[in-house]
Amino acid sequence: MTHQQHPLGSGFTAASTAADVLDGMDLTGRNVVITAGHVGLGLETTRALSEAGASVLVGARSPERAAAALAGLPGVEVRPLDLMDPASIESFSADYRTSGRPLHILVNNAGIMGGPLVRDARGYEAQFATNHLGHFQLTQGLLPALRAASGARVVEVSSWGHHLSDIRWDDTHFDGDGAYDGMVAYGQSKTANVLFAVELDRRWSDDGIRGYALHPGGIANTNLAPWLPAGSLKEMGLVDDSGNPIIDPDRDMKTPQQGASTSVWGATSPLLAEIGGVFLQNNDIAPLEDITEPVSIDFGSGPMEMTVGVTRYAVDPESAQRLWELSEKLTA
Repeated sequence: MTHQQHPLGSGFTAASTAADVLDGMDLTGRNVVITAGHVGLGLETTRALSEAGASVLVGARSPERAAAALAGLPGVEVRPLDLMDPASIESFSADYRTSGRPLHILVNNAGIMGGPLVRDARGYEAQFATNHLGHFQLTQGLLPALRAASGARVVEVSSWGHHLSDIRWDDTHFDGDGAYDGMVAYGQSKTANVLFAVELDRRWSDDGIRGYALHPGGIANTNLAPWLPAGSLKEMGLVDDSGNPIIDPDRDMKTPQQGASTSVWGATSPLLAEIGGVFLQNNDIAPLEDITEPVSIDFGSGPMEMTVGVTRYAVDPESAQRLWELSEKLTA
C-alpha cells in the first residue's frame, strides 16, 4: 500500500476551499452519507456536495439541531445516528438499505477529541468507539449500497493526530492500571481511521469501492475539544488576543471551508480513480514520513507545528488487517 503514498500534484493547495475543488463538477444523481454533516467541517462538506448537485443524507445524534443547521441546503436529509449505540447504527444502515438507493460517497466525518475517560455501554473507550468502531459498523452496514453504486468512495476524516499513538494492541480501551491520556486515545482512534481505509481498499476495491483517510488541517473554531482550558488555543498559536482563529493555511491553520476541501477532494477527484488506501492532506496524497514511533506533545504549552505526511505505522498493511479483524470481533 505504501508505495502509492506520494503526492500527485493535484493543482490545489492548502488554501483551496471545498468550493474550489468542486468548481465545474456536477454531482447530480450521486448519493452521499455524511456523519455529523451539520457542524464544523461536516457542515461545509455537506454544503459543498449539496450545492454541486449531490443528494446528501446526514446522520446526527440530534436530528432537530442538524435540520436547523442544514435548512435551505438543496437535496439534504437528516436521520438519527449515534455512533456509540450499535442499535442506532444498525437502524440507520437498515433504513438506507431498505431505500434501495446506491451509495456513491460515504464520508465518515464525525469525531470527538481528548477530554476525560468516557466509556460506552459496552465498556469501550469512547473515542475509539465513536471515531473508529462506530464508523466501522456503519460502513459494513452500508456495504450493499456501496456495492450497488458500481463505483463508490469511503472517506475517513482522520487527523495529524495519528502521530500521537499507534494502536494500543494490548490495551485498546485503557483498561490497564496506567493513567488515561485523552490525546493518546485520540491519536489511537485517528490511526485506526487510516488503517481502516487501507484495509477497506484492499478488501473492497474489486467491488469498485475505494478507501481514503485524511488530515483536514487545524481548524480552531470547530468546537472539537471544548475540554481545553481557557487560553490554551491562544498558547497553541491558533487564535489571536481577541479569540479569533488565525488563518495561515501554509502552517496548517485553516478555515472550515479550507478544512473541508480535502474531504471533498478525496470523495470526488478524478486523479484518485485508480488509487485507493492512501492518506490525503492539503488536497493531495500526503508523502510517507520516516516516523515509526508516536510523538509526544504537551497541548497548550506552546505553538503547534504540524508536519505534512503520514507515519509508517498508520499505513502498515499488516496492522490494517489486524485492526479489521479486531474491529469485527468488537462489533459482533
